[in-house]
Amino acid sequence: MIEVKNLTRHFGAKVAVDNLSFKVQPGEVLGFLGPNGAGKSTTMKMITGFLRPSSGNVWVCGFEVQENSIAAQRRLGYLPEGAPLYSDMTTVELLSFIAAVRGFSGQEKLRRIANVVERVHLESVLHQSIETLSKGFKRRVGLAQAILHDPEVLILDEPTDGLDPNQKYEVRQLIRTMAKDKVIILSTHILEEVDAVCTRAIIINDGRLLVDDTPTALQPLDEKFRNLTTTDLRKAA
Repeated sequence: MIEVKNLTRHFGAKVAVDNLSFKVQPGEVLGFLGPNGAGKSTTMKMITGFLRPSSGNVWVCGFEVQENSIAAQRRLGYLPEGAPLYSDMTTVELLSFIAAVRGFSGQEKLRRIANVVERVHLESVLHQSIETLSKGFKRRVGLAQAILHDPEVLILDEPTDGLDPNQKYEVRQLIRTMAKDKVIILSTHILEEVDAVCTRAIIINDGRLLVDDTPTALQPLDEKFRNLTTTDLRKAA
């Protein structure tokens, strides 16, 4: 359902993503690991069509993202880095807006909103403006808008960033619940996160693929990975 082939992205002289290729099948939860600046967010932006690659291709559910961006994005749910949201809207206003953009109206729109509010536990902040929410609640609102239309593919950039331990546990449980019939890619720099929810893990550094294996196989790298710098990651992997 997702195929990335020879994906490359330059920012001037800097190569942010370097000839990256991989596939993700339905039912897989792929952990996308690497230190800050490794190219994780840039790759996710290209998969979702928000950033054009310098070269290479991405297919989502059979649609090439640059040639059929709308068809691909209809099947995508995306939680970007930092979860940018309309700060002057309340939580319920934002979810209502997203539901309308996704083509829902009437009772179906209300049902979709109620469902994600319950799943992500937003009842207490429904009528609070986004700008007044804590970082954790903003992240949860961002996750709610990503799953509202029940997409076939979920791209989650640091989905538990800013959450307390209980909230992280809840989000991880939600990801596991949704994983049965979806393709999910989540980025993180924490190997523990991948071990908790993922069936497969990729490590990249300097935009290049270093490791593609199961979380269990990566456990011996755990202690090394916690303190890795971008210069020694390649040797450790």
